[in-house]
Amino acid sequence: MADKVDKEQQKKIAFPMYARYNLALKYFIEAGMEQKYIMQPQMTRKTMDIGTQHSPDTVCTPFKTTLGSMIEALECGANTLVMVGGPCRLEYYGELQERILRDLGYQFDFINLADNADGKVSGYVKLLRRINPKMHPTKILSGLRDGVKMIEYIDEAEREYYKNCGFEQTKGAYKRAINQFWNDLEKAKTKADIETCHHKVKEAFHGIPLKKEERLRVGVIGEYYTVQDSFSNLDLEQKLADMGVEVHRWMNFTNRNVHYSGEKNLNVRIRDLCQYEMGPTSTANIWCARDYAERGFDGLVHVKSAGCTPEIDIMPVLQNIGADYKIPILYLTYDSQTSDTGLMTRLEAFYDMLKMRKKVIR
Repeated sequence: MADKVDKEQQKKIAFPMYARYNLALKYFIEAGMEQKYIMQPQMTRKTMDIGTQHSPDTVCTPFKTTLGSMIEALECGANTLVMVGGPCRLEYYGELQERILRDLGYQFDFINLADNADGKVSGYVKLLRRINPKMHPTKILSGLRDGVKMIEYIDEAEREYYKNCGFEQTKGAYKRAINQFWNDLEKAKTKADIETCHHKVKEAFHGIPLKKEERLRVGVIGEYYTVQDSFSNLDLEQKLADMGVEVHRWMNFTNRNVHYSGEKNLNVRIRDLCQYEMGPTSTANIWCARDYAERGFDGLVHVKSAGCTPEIDIMPVLQNIGADYKIPILYLTYDSQTSDTGLMTRLEAFYDMLKMRKKVIR
């Protein structure tokens, strides 16, 4: 019995790097599950190269990225990996990635949330209790609620950051404020700590002078993982903001998973554009594109990973929205070979076109 307890206490949990959400996962594992969370390094080109080397050629780019991040986590000392499922090929990521990692010789416990076929909360709690079987479900749910609240604050901070950082009068003020926010969140131990972090970053943002006499507003839409993860999209939003663009992105965990109005409700608003479900985020992206167009945005950027079928399917619908509302759309596809230089060339050309177009319209 003692050996079993010792083994459970030795668990070191990791999850593939995904935007800044690993901060909330760390909190949940350590405060809600009372286990150690391994925070592997932020992803780099090396992460992508490792994942690509061991992935099938035909899988989409997020598979390669998350696999590389898992390998880095194992190399950092993790002995338990957690992976999610989803409504597209993501549902099969975990099973295939586990086989690849075991073939490479790694020894670890694997918790695949895709195994909860019915999607009920009780099923997820049962899977998560494998992290620490001694934890009471009430404690798990309490930690989970706090973790979700942290995610909401992360999304809120990023939304304000990309909307305003391109117009700060003191260069770097927004970057310093949000970096401090990330550092504070990583140290959070209680719900009160999370609330303090949120209050501090709101105050910091509020105290930064802005100058927005002229602005271009661009809406960023696209595939769930790539559009949110700055490494995967080569820091797209920061690049746009640095040009003096007010960047808006509806697609995040909070909007899509916590406060989502549902596919059926969104379909009512776009039923003249599509009559059938087209994939995991397709309905939301079509709705969002039209919403940005109706609100007079200057342009749209559509982001997807190579081979993402649902996002390929909605491109003709987006082209119709572009034609109907006279709004330019830049289509970006990312794979393991996409270069920073190539992206900048396209963004600069898109920005120049939007700027000239706005002068003509005015």
